Amino acid sequence: MTDAGTSRPRLSSALDGCTVVIAVDRRAGELTAALERHGAAVRQAPALTIVPHIDDAALLDATRDLIETPPDVVVATTGVGFRGWIEAAHEADLADELAQAFAGAQIVARGPKARGAIQQAGFQADWVAESETAQELGEFLLAEGVAGKRIAVQHHGSGADGLDEMFRAHGADVVSITVYRWGPPADPDIVRQSVLATAAGETDAVLFTSAPGTSEWLAEAERAGALDDIRRLAERGRVVMAAVGPITVQPLDDRDIPAIVAERGRLGSLVRGVVTHFGGGSAPGLDTVRGRLEMRSAGAVLDGVFRPLSRTSTAVLSDLFDAGGAVIARRELQVALPRSNRSTHAVEMAIARLRESLGFPDLIKTVVKRGYRLNVEDI
Repeated sequence: MTDAGTSRPRLSSALDGCTVVIAVDRRAGELTAALERHGAAVRQAPALTIVPHIDDAALLDATRDLIETPPDVVVATTGVGFRGWIEAAHEADLADELAQAFAGAQIVARGPKARGAIQQAGFQADWVAESETAQELGEFLLAEGVAGKRIAVQHHGSGADGLDEMFRAHGADVVSITVYRWGPPADPDIVRQSVLATAAGETDAVLFTSAPGTSEWLAEAERAGALDDIRRLAERGRVVMAAVGPITVQPLDDRDIPAIVAERGRLGSLVRGVVTHFGGGSAPGLDTVRGRLEMRSAGAVLDGVFRPLSRTSTAVLSDLFDAGGAVIARRELQVALPRSNRSTHAVEMAIARLRESLGFPDLIKTVVKRGYRLNVEDI
């Protein structure tokens, strides 16, 4: 967990009681602070790390090649990659020469982040892909004609977007630029713990900002045998999988895991999507005699107020919540208790503590000789 946002003013309580995993390396601190200002407890578990290639000889050789024989077209696929390229050129005292080489080139961007980096570097994007996909960008240039043109393609970390092959197949001279690559996670155990915690219902949301990072986090879930449980929780709305754009969400779509996608591919939109989900009534809920009840990993929201609960109380209430007002037998609730304390009497004590923590004893009804149920309005 992190306390990075405690010194900043709270913006809302929408994420009170929520544990959010961010499978992010780049700008993780910024994203964490934004979530914490809405009350979330954040676990950083980047499934991959970005390995910069600012001093990579191949990158500088390709840059010198473009200076010697300027490109007709420059393709920027990511903001961080294009900025890294320009930084590398500055480090090698090649920035001015590279700018001259770009002077007569058509510059195209895969999305708004890449366009922003182009503008930050002092250039102007001539065209931007609205869908933020390499496919749309490639189809646009093919429609204009690439035969005989020299095209510099700056790739994202995985380098596997198919643009080089597409352009070469249509007669272009392609110079491939990879500014950074994806490396292994800094702490694989943290990633594994985040996957297992999510599968166990101890996470409310998982945020992704890159397709490779999404793929690797899900691959770890598969290796841990947790993917099916995560999918079931996502289908029931008990965990929110959130992606920053259509490319990032694809690995989730491929595994039939529902997710929300941020508008316009911005981190701010990603945070707003999660805040709106939990603060705007989109999370699963039940109408009880004491108001709307929603579950959180650290407790429950009852009539708009977060009520922190112990892990055992949260597990017991979660079982009652999932039953939707139906009766749950005592022996079934025993499973939610610690192994060393599973008995009928222990269930009675757990229910008593839960009622006390919620503040409304009548919220949980005792059904004589059968068990317990939530006191919902339509029962």
